[in-house]
Amino acid sequence: MPTLALHSPLVSSTKRHPLRLLSYNIQAGVTTSRYHHYLTRSWKHILPDVHRHKTMASIAGVISDFDIVGLQEADVGSLRTGFVNQAELLAELCHFPHWHQQATRRFANIAQQSNALLSRIQPNYVRSYRLPGLVPGRGAILAHFGNPENPLIVLIIHLALGRRSRTQQLSLISHLVHEHPYVVVMGDLNCQPHSPELSALLQKTGLKAPATKIATYPSWRPKRHIDHILVSPSLEVTQVCALEHTVSDHLPLATEILVPAEIGLWGDNASGLPTKSNPEISQKVA
Repeated sequence: MPTLALHSPLVSSTKRHPLRLLSYNIQAGVTTSRYHHYLTRSWKHILPDVHRHKTMASIAGVISDFDIVGLQEADVGSLRTGFVNQAELLAELCHFPHWHQQATRRFANIAQQSNALLSRIQPNYVRSYRLPGLVPGRGAILAHFGNPENPLIVLIIHLALGRRSRTQQLSLISHLVHEHPYVVVMGDLNCQPHSPELSALLQKTGLKAPATKIATYPSWRPKRHIDHILVSPSLEVTQVCALEHTVSDHLPLATEILVPAEIGLWGDNASGLPTKSNPEISQKVA
């Protein structure tokens, strides 16, 4: 695992086990390292790029040391990627035996966005949600790990650009997780830690954010903390940082937490053959 900046002292305990988490908006493998690249490299969002495979290999090198990875803006397999499913590719390159994908936004066969979960631990329950908002195309993947009676719940999300839509989306997220003791919410939230909508989520759910600002955007000169990994107080955060990997316009955000042994993450379901999911657009929550 890449070296992470300490968030709190690492505690050794026979009753808790470390779990390494990563959230990364990979921008469909489009390299962006200056503002003008949004214009000069805009064609890469709709057309194939012969160098994209090098970008994906670089991303694989970053995510391979983690236990659970949440991706945003991974292409499902369209014209711009040469019809390569990027979540599946990264799962294969990094030997993640379990992966799940949620297609969120389709532009015919030209470009197809998704959220994705890559894991070394087999989830015992996975469901995708389409999030509310003025503009369709935002979603969440919810997964349960370990003890079915008292699981670790991981939610991977990508929120809207507009505050009104984000407020609606975070209200749904709050409803999904507020009664559970072991929760991780991670993804590109498109808002900073002290925004009203994120503050409301933290207040309603008891989830905790890092004590200090961790800027993740733009990757070449990070100023905004818009990628987040939020955890329940029962999950001790030992390390957290943004990794220096300037490929996407976002930096990857990494965290290590200590998980109570009673959750049973590293049981018989921790390994196995790759499990694949179809990337259908998910059902909207009533």
